[in-house]
Amino acid sequence: MVPPPSEGPAGEEMGDLQESLWRLPKAELHQHLDGALRPETAVELAAAIGVSLSLDEARLRMVAPPRCANQAELLTFFDLPIALLQTDTALRRAAVELVVTLAEERVRYAEIRWAPRLHLERGLGMGAVIEAVAQGIEDAIERLGSSAPAVSLIVTAMRSHPPAANVLLAREAAAFGEPVVGFDLAGLEAEWPAPPHAAAFVAAAEGGLKLTAHAGEVAGPEHIREALDLGATRIAHGVTAIDDPELVDELKRRGVTLDMCPTSNVQAGIVADLAEHPLARVHRLGVSVTCSTDDRVVANTNLTDELARTATLLGMTRQELASIALNAFRRGFGPAIVLDRLLGEATDEWTAWTAEASNQLS
Repeated sequence: MVPPPSEGPAGEEMGDLQESLWRLPKAELHQHLDGALRPETAVELAAAIGVSLSLDEARLRMVAPPRCANQAELLTFFDLPIALLQTDTALRRAAVELVVTLAEERVRYAEIRWAPRLHLERGLGMGAVIEAVAQGIEDAIERLGSSAPAVSLIVTAMRSHPPAANVLLAREAAAFGEPVVGFDLAGLEAEWPAPPHAAAFVAAAEGGLKLTAHAGEVAGPEHIREALDLGATRIAHGVTAIDDPELVDELKRRGVTLDMCPTSNVQAGIVADLAEHPLARVHRLGVSVTCSTDDRVVANTNLTDELARTATLLGMTRQELASIALNAFRRGFGPAIVLDRLLGEATDEWTAWTAEASNQLS
């Protein structure tokens, strides 16, 4: 994982914070299946198709550096996992392993997203791709029992894919039913605008799916406005909203959530370093915010470290961190009856944590 910050609490104190956050119940709304593939699993999946891949090479190609030149460079670190996740078996295994990882960190609710149209290279159809991931989720929950998180799926369309193909994807996702609950749009913002995919979002909404979209990972808040025009109630990232006070007011007025991923946002080059990330600022301005990993392997992080490092470097209080952590339960796309129960359980533990002797993260 990324080492603890050099500023803020000393190593032992940071360790204490990470240990306490590890034990607390958490929810994660923004994470990609392909970006969480374990390098060790990549080696085995490569061997299964006759490709020689060492563990060092897998890590080199799957773990992005602390800062890339831009979003386009960061996305190249998904090339290998996508190439390997082209069979029912591989997709199912990746889903199982991610849910197991989440359970180990006491993530009690999770939304996992991926782009089915990127997994059709070896004969699978879109429905089969969705079924494989859903079955992997079911397998993991059965294996883990009471320690398993509740898991929902978000189907992602790619900006670079034909708009008509994304309409078909939206209909396929909506017809599948639970655990698919949401529809997303991702890809290179600077090269592929969002408006051509409006029909896909209409189809998804008509099919009962909730809407989110990636925006705000490149300069210019206009990409976030485009996502809002698609009907998105959550924005994946939304970093550049801080540059536009009118947009901040609109997000507040419409109750839109920014699912931010600080380490990944630094990697994409949209913020210089973690200490300059706007997560705390937009939260203090009254915007609904959550914190996620985006990609546990590509970003070389986990949710506990993401919360601890971000809170420390941004000078957040325990109440602020607890508010953001609990907001992820409130803003999830999953069944309300499940999320309400998990929120109640989590609130008790986070409230006790905030009531400890020191109110500051120190």
